[in-house]
Amino acid sequence: MLRGSRQVHRFPDGAAAGEPVLVPRRGARDEDDGYLLSYVHDPDRGASDLVILSAQDFTGHPLARVHLPGRVPLGFHGSWVPDA
Repeated sequence: MLRGSRQVHRFPDGAAAGEPVLVPRRGARDEDDGYLLSYVHDPDRGASDLVILSAQDFTGHPLARVHLPGRVPLGFHGSWVPDA
């Protein structure tokens, strides 16, 4: 926001991404030092993928894509709570 810029990660046509969750890397000092996890509905499979993006390379290719056997509803929410 301070720079007045934005970055967009594009998924394939018809794909729908749920609310992402930021998982900081252990020992992270910067707010973007971590991973963004999001459920993404893949209409071609009729199921969802858990997609992991680098928060520091948001527009780049996913670091991982975990194919799930079914669809995760887009309203599904989760939280990351690190161990104390």
